[in-house]
Amino acid sequence: MNDPSSFSSPPWWNDGHASTWDRVKEALRRDWEQTKADFTHAKKGHELHQSIGDTVKQATGNERIPPPNAPNLTTWDDAERAVRFGHGAAAHYENHAWNDDLEAKLRNDWDALRSGRTFLEVREAVRHGFLRARNGAS
Repeated sequence: MNDPSSFSSPPWWNDGHASTWDRVKEALRRDWEQTKADFTHAKKGHELHQSIGDTVKQATGNERIPPPNAPNLTTWDDAERAVRFGHGAAAHYENHAWNDDLEAKLRNDWDALRSGRTFLEVREAVRHGFLRARNGAS
């Protein structure tokens, strides 16, 4: 297999192109894996519940990319526990804004639940519940 880092770049390639590629490549890899899962009968891809909307949001930085091979949360049943957790966290941590420090606390709280999903897998749903609670969607 060819190592992409060994490819030569065209003369117009600059640090901005490299930075953009670094941001979008994982979203596009997930899209590729989902496409293989959708169009092959052999188990050659991974079912990630990755839609084109997910790919676009992830590639533009509007949604975090889940860990490798972890599916996107696609149904209410998948997301409810994490959204509920985030909603409650907004009240419990009422004097905290969503930031890296709060996220570390929430990660510890979530991991203590041993839910079967990592915090990275549910982070966006937790954040959604947290921000909805803060914005008056109780």
